[in-house]
Amino acid sequence: MLLLAITVSITGCKQDELKPFEKNDTPPGQVSNISVTNGPANAKITYTLPIDKDLLYIKAVYTLKSGVQAEVKSSYYNNSLLVEGFGDTAVHEVKVFSVNRSEVESAPVIVKIKPLENPIWSVYRNLRVIPDFAGVNFTSTNPAKADLSIEVMMFKDGKYQQIGKNIYTAAADINQSIRGFDTLENKFAITIRDRWLNYSDTLYTKIKPLYETALSKSLYKPLKLPTDVGQTYSSTALENMWDNGFIDWPSCSLTDVSKVTSQWVTFDIGKPAIMSRIVIWNYPEYLNAGRMYYYGGNLKDFEIWGSDNPPADGSFNNWVMLGSFKSTKPSGSPYGVQTSEDYAFANAGISYTLSSAGKKVRYLRIKTNKNWQGTTFMSISEIQCYGDPR
Repeated sequence: MLLLAITVSITGCKQDELKPFEKNDTPPGQVSNISVTNGPANAKITYTLPIDKDLLYIKAVYTLKSGVQAEVKSSYYNNSLLVEGFGDTAVHEVKVFSVNRSEVESAPVIVKIKPLENPIWSVYRNLRVIPDFAGVNFTSTNPAKADLSIEVMMFKDGKYQQIGKNIYTAAADINQSIRGFDTLENKFAITIRDRWLNYSDTLYTKIKPLYETALSKSLYKPLKLPTDVGQTYSSTALENMWDNGFIDWPSCSLTDVSKVTSQWVTFDIGKPAIMSRIVIWNYPEYLNAGRMYYYGGNLKDFEIWGSDNPPADGSFNNWVMLGSFKSTKPSGSPYGVQTSEDYAFANAGISYTLSSAGKKVRYLRIKTNKNWQGTTFMSISEIQCYGDPR
């Protein structure tokens, strides 16, 4: 009963009765020996801490181009802080305060910074927008790996309107598409934005998406040829690649894990079509940190082949290569490391554009040269083929 009484007493305190354990109205000393390293849309401020036993943190206060006042705090264990979010390369004043454990601030030290160009501008200058199958493709470079949004508007009902298909990325090399458009020519307005609401200029363009349609998975079926690789488990049959199971075991196709040379599987898409692309959902492995893509048997270095009449001996005679691909993570992080953007990108299915030179094919072959583990087996959860069967 005593323990219960103590608990109730503590949780029953009013918020305005909570006070710092220490009470020191004397302001701490100021930071000194300040140096500034200007970076893209940011600046690193390095300093010497004051000698105050109850120093708690260092705080920087500054105003962004939008008029919003920003604040950055850094523990007394550090001797630097990063101020960021600047939309220009002008000189800005930053007020740096020392704060003690009683939340008493020192007089500010005024630090002048001059940030380098915001990454939105280099992305904007290098942006290339071209037609894609049922959509629009965006490519650019983002060497700072800044968190950016490619915001897309389309001209409709006499004005440019948001279409809810923005691209969010921190990748160094941007190559993404938005889809779901008819083949009619449309006017688009594109701008680059960072997370502090700094915007680039607007690019206006007309795009006529290329025709394609999703080829019905109800028509897909395995084609077992003499040189094709087998499955590791009978429960991970080839036809699991089109059973509409995108993530759960054993709704995937897991090929022979003991084979170390290139291996391939073959299947029938049901009707001849000029192939435009294939979307592949790799199987995400269960690890302690959750589900992991870019791991194990996920495709890394692979080829897609097509044929209208594959030879019965399983050879590559009468086959044409539709594409050779090297899968990469948006983040560029090492094996076994996965960012939220990496996960979202793979979980949505990775789209690979195919080139059939206008020739219709009915049979596809996936050939893997190397997986993310460094061997050659493949673990694919699902595929969706697109093309023009007309």
